[in-house]
Amino acid sequence: MDYSALLSDRVLQVKPSGIRKFFDIAADMPDVLSLSIGEPDFVTPLRIREAGMQALHEGHTYYTANSGMPALREEICNMLERRFSLQYKADSEILVTIGGSEAIDNIIRALVNFGDEVLIPEPTFVCYAPMTTFTGGVPVPIKTCEKDKFRLTPEALKNAITAKTKLLILPYPSNPTGGIMEQADLEAIADVIRQTNIIVLADEIYADLTYGVKHFSFARVSGMKERTIVVNGFSKAYAMTGWRLGYAAGPAELISHITKIHQFAIMSAPTTSQFAAIEALKYCDNDIELMKAEYDKRRKFIIEGLNALGLACFEPQGAFYAFPSIRKTELSSEEFCEKLLYSKKVAVIPGNAFGESGEGFIRISYASSIEKITLALEKIAAFLKEL
Repeated sequence: MDYSALLSDRVLQVKPSGIRKFFDIAADMPDVLSLSIGEPDFVTPLRIREAGMQALHEGHTYYTANSGMPALREEICNMLERRFSLQYKADSEILVTIGGSEAIDNIIRALVNFGDEVLIPEPTFVCYAPMTTFTGGVPVPIKTCEKDKFRLTPEALKNAITAKTKLLILPYPSNPTGGIMEQADLEAIADVIRQTNIIVLADEIYADLTYGVKHFSFARVSGMKERTIVVNGFSKAYAMTGWRLGYAAGPAELISHITKIHQFAIMSAPTTSQFAAIEALKYCDNDIELMKAEYDKRRKFIIEGLNALGLACFEPQGAFYAFPSIRKTELSSEEFCEKLLYSKKVAVIPGNAFGESGEGFIRISYASSIEKITLALEKIAAFLKEL
């Protein structure tokens, strides 16, 4: 049977994730040292786990309100104001989702019509372009450069805008580069956006994980809150990847329509996770700071190590990724990663998995112990010597 004739054209357009390709290869190889997946190596803090277990013991195993438990939405608002000086209404401007990814998908589907253009700074996380394609929209990459610390510049944004532009993805702190946008950078972007009808999806899943500078949300820029939907979640900052919980915060008129997609596709986010998240938001700010301090140690260690090996790497100020250049090896990103994996059993991700502008780089996650990072650097050094 010819299934290709039955599948959606849009699905056939999309290639499988470049991240998963290397993860799957590594999963089938014994003794692989993986610095490939962006997942904290910390166990979810104990009191968060206990809150989830307590909810189960008490029989809280039913659907919640579509938008999420009122108590959770209230705590999300409290946290956003406490940590990022953002004010939202719990009853109308917050939607709790299955991870940040569902929020991103729902936002794109709610806003993008066939042929609408979605601007995506690259290198970037892998989900935005496929989700745009699935809606019939047109993903438009905007190349960012190492010399600009992988920040989106107003000049590049202006050059990418057309009459068909509907949405700008603003994914900072950045996966894969670790780049950030500071207040002055965001205000320059806002000056361009003010002249348009473009909506901004600010993916701020790494907002709590910045080093040396506090995250500034695009929604805080004057006049931008009314046209910005902030996406965040619990996976990275609270080490809750498997709990699958995120949220969107934005204007009530937009959130109400985004919620319709969530209602029909999902119903509600996991109840146990919502109880655990309430505990996280109330009591676990200090846990975030402890984990972030450890990431910072690893960040400094791996950047120093990579530069010592001759793999030039700018200093990331957010997330938990290093994005070194491998151009000196004269290998493509995929060749480098494949050779390293098969010869030294070290798994990292080719930069072009995050868009064509990532070619010549690799992504290394430092959400792993110093011991693992040390061993990985030793193996990479041996690999480079053999080259």
